[in-house]
Amino acid sequence: MSVLFRRQMDKLKQSMLNLSALVEANFQEAIDAVRQRDAKKAQRVIDRDHDVDLKEVDIEEECLATLALYQPVAHDLRFIVAVLKMNNDLERIGDLAANIAGHAIEMSKTEPVVEDACGLYEMASKAQMMLKRSLDALVNFDADLAGEVRRMDDDVDALHGKMYDGVEQHMHQQPDLLTQYIRLLSCGRHVERIADHATNIAKDVIYLVRGEIIRHAKKRGLKL
Repeated sequence: MSVLFRRQMDKLKQSMLNLSALVEANFQEAIDAVRQRDAKKAQRVIDRDHDVDLKEVDIEEECLATLALYQPVAHDLRFIVAVLKMNNDLERIGDLAANIAGHAIEMSKTEPVVEDACGLYEMASKAQMMLKRSLDALVNFDADLAGEVRRMDDDVDALHGKMYDGVEQHMHQQPDLLTQYIRLLSCGRHVERIADHATNIAKDVIYLVRGEIIRHAKKRGLKL
């Protein structure tokens, strides 16, 4: 391939890294805003989601332009296809982080609930690790690390179920904070969905490295 094509691919990789860093930071800050009851921090997350959306559109346009101009094949084609899919997952993670931040703003206005006892932060820490490792797997083209991320998703699902039970118990003990606990449950659901998107990114890394489409693997009778 030409020097221009390689430059375009390098530009695309850098764009993905920039978006990944922004999304990862927004998720971390959204959880911090809930923990610290910091409405200003939460608002910064919401404001930056606009940048996430713009970067997502730019990356999609770069991918489509690269496909049209250079007609890549083999690994280069898989990379662009994977980036298109990961780009969408990162944008959705950005939206979910903004949703968590929105709840953080409202939760900062009233009496605090026992988020930690319900397991929100433990689940968020696991989801943050999944996101980081899925992005590390992308940078290093590491299918084994991506496989670890996929396996971690079961842990997050289990923590989400445990959190639901914990919130239900505290709602009975503090019925006057019912709205707060409902918001807490929503935050937990958003974190669980972020873990799902991190898993999607990991699956796309495996596709990129090995050329294997592993979605619905069990239904297709595949052993992974």
